[in-house]
Amino acid sequence: MKKYNEIIKHYESCLEKYGDNHLGVDWPKLEDVDKRYKVMLDVIKFNEENNKEVSLLDFGCGTAHLLDYIQKNKMSINYSGLDISHKFIDVSKEKFPNHSFYCLDIFETETTLDNFDYIIMNGVFTEKRSLSYDEMWKYFCDLLKIIYKKASKGFAFNVMSKNVDWEREDLFHVSHDELTRFLCNELSRNYIIRNDYGLYEYTIYVFKK
Repeated sequence: MKKYNEIIKHYESCLEKYGDNHLGVDWPKLEDVDKRYKVMLDVIKFNEENNKEVSLLDFGCGTAHLLDYIQKNKMSINYSGLDISHKFIDVSKEKFPNHSFYCLDIFETETTLDNFDYIIMNGVFTEKRSLSYDEMWKYFCDLLKIIYKKASKGFAFNVMSKNVDWEREDLFHVSHDELTRFLCNELSRNYIIRNDYGLYEYTIYVFKK
C-alpha cells in the first residue's frame, strides 16, 4: 500500500465525521481558513502585472472551499479542482457542476493532466500522520517535482513551521533551510517565503520565470 494513502483515509474520515465544512478537511479554526486562501491566491498577485484571467488547479481540493472563496471575492480565475479521493470530488461536482474536477493519483496519471498557469496546494503537506519524516519528505519532494512541470507560471504550498513552542508528531514541520536547499537544487531559485500571516505554518510561492 502507498504510504500516502493513510493521509487520504484520515481526511476522508474527517469528511465522514464532520461533513462539508472546515472540520471536514481538518482545519481546526474557521477564522484561519480565509486567511490561508488569501495567502495562497496571492501567488497570482505577486506574479501578474494585470488582472487578466488565469487558469488555476486546486490540488487536493477537498470539497472546493477555495472556489467558494474565489466566487465570493469575484476573482478572475478559471478554477479546476483535483483530489485523489472520489468522496471529496463527488461533493465538489455536486456543488459546482459547471467546473472541472479531476479524481486521480498524479503519480499514476501524470501525463493525462493538462498544465495550468498556477497550482495551489493548501494543506497537502501539513499533516504526515504516522509517516516518518523521511517518508513524508520523499513524498513531498517527488510530488513537487511533478507539480513544477504542471504549473506554467507558479505554484503555492504550505508546511508546518519548526519555529514553534512544540511540534506535533502527526504534522509535517520543515525547516526553512532544508526546504530552500531542495528548491534551489531541484526546482527553482525564484521563490518567496510567506511567514507573515500569524499561523504556525508558512507558505512558499515558486515561480517558473
